[in-house]
Amino acid sequence: MYGNPTFDCDGAGIRAHCRQLATVVTITGQLRDTNVECAGDQTERFIIPEKPFILDLSGVTSFTREAVSLLFRIDDLCDAAGLEWSLVASRAVEQVLREHDVEFTTSGSVPAALNHFADVMVARRQLLPLLTKTA
Repeated sequence: MYGNPTFDCDGAGIRAHCRQLATVVTITGQLRDTNVECAGDQTERFIIPEKPFILDLSGVTSFTREAVSLLFRIDDLCDAAGLEWSLVASRAVEQVLREHDVEFTTSGSVPAALNHFADVMVARRQLLPLLTKTA
């Protein structure tokens, strides 16, 4: 099979795309206590050192309180690797996060998150010559 296969985790479809600016993992369907560990295991595989990470949950139709643990898991892994990451949330995800007073860095869409990472990269490149100049 060619391309990017979708992994099925009991109602949650997971697909990864390695882009130039970031790795994008898209989860669709339902994230609940019965499949959140499987979804986390599949997602964790795609956190690549030195590559920003985008978790696209815009296609998630059901998101339980237990599924919030997936976001904390991703946050911890990215933090440990020194990676910036962004969440693209569906209404179902936003509602659960709001109800439980949980906040993560979010973007309105995958293209918006990619643009943010591109802007960060440009800013770092502009800073680099200043850091290498000697008096």
